[in-house]
Amino acid sequence: MADTDERTTGQRIKELRRAAGMSQSDLASAMERSESWVSQVERGVQPVERLSVLQALADALGVSVRDVRPDAGAPAEQPPEVQVPVSNDLDALRVALTGHPALSSLFDEPGPEATASADELRAQVDEVWELAHASKYAALSERLAALLPSIETAVRHAPASSRLELHSLRARAYQVVAAAFVRQDEADAAWIAADRALQAAELAGQPLEVVASLFRMAHAFIRQQRTEQAEHAASSAVTVLTPRAESPNCPPEELSLLGAMHLVLAVINAREGHRSETHLHISQAREIATRLGEDRNDFDTEFGPTNVELHAVATAVDLGDAGLALDVANGVDASGLSAERQSRFLLDVARAHAQRRHVGEAVAALLEAEQLAPEQIHSHHSARTVVRDLVQLSGNRVPKPLAQLAERMAIN
Repeated sequence: MADTDERTTGQRIKELRRAAGMSQSDLASAMERSESWVSQVERGVQPVERLSVLQALADALGVSVRDVRPDAGAPAEQPPEVQVPVSNDLDALRVALTGHPALSSLFDEPGPEATASADELRAQVDEVWELAHASKYAALSERLAALLPSIETAVRHAPASSRLELHSLRARAYQVVAAAFVRQDEADAAWIAADRALQAAELAGQPLEVVASLFRMAHAFIRQQRTEQAEHAASSAVTVLTPRAESPNCPPEELSLLGAMHLVLAVINAREGHRSETHLHISQAREIATRLGEDRNDFDTEFGPTNVELHAVATAVDLGDAGLALDVANGVDASGLSAERQSRFLLDVARAHAQRRHVGEAVAALLEAEQLAPEQIHSHHSARTVVRDLVQLSGNRVPKPLAQLAERMAIN
């Protein structure tokens, strides 16, 4: 199709879609996006900047990237990428999650020395959460693979007086399992873990732990691109917690969970290209964070003013608003948060720079993120996508630090 300078990217996509005999629904299905996203792209409401998205559009339409956007540039000649499986160090944990969590305990009564105490298990649960916040997945997998059977055995043989506390610890343990699998892009396992956490939280009589488990479940649904289910999980919690938050005596833990759920809804809407809804949920989360007045870590959500701004950056990038993302990022000091959160923030900064074609700045942010949490950066789907985009942007002149990073990430 002949190109003219006057046509926008959205107009080209619309014309190419029609030429291919595709409806907006057909293109949305091929892209694994919503029909509203396609509509917004074609109307120019949702900008498309990332090369990976442009390539996906081109593939779905059966054309080249240059047909979709002429200034995207042709990729450098190179052999097809060999798909190197990325070790996410969670294989042992996936095995531990498989089947019945403590089958032998149904047949044999363990001796007192074989059952861990609540104090021992509490210390271990706290330790695995510290590993999760540090993005140390190899160590986390090893510890959790041993902890899960131990805690499942203990809860089945403990005296009735101890079972509520053990169920609560079991809920927290499965929440960290869910969080780890989400971050490593294994959403199916995350869903299973979040569901077990939810059941344990209810058995513990801890409604806020139930909400925290729904938080993990919503993130699993997001990674599975099941946005309707993710939105339902988050919205159900917001519906229950919002009236409670109107009380001036509402506990900060409840406010943290309500704010965290608004951030989940902001992420969902940003992925769907819904600008006004995204900004509304960010604004509501900001109001709650201001009311709290400090960065907290209730239920290991790290909710607070800083984390809200980190989400403002991430959602702006998802919406294609790289300039806004970088403006917000310039005012953020994330040094008080976990290595995982700091690393993810820098990854989003790198994504924003990549959208602006700032290769050097993007690589610098990625290298800083890698120093903080190498296991996360080497395996995270967004990190791998942005590194591929930067390599493609660089053409035949890939900067040495970027080439070395790609090699460490097994990206050919």
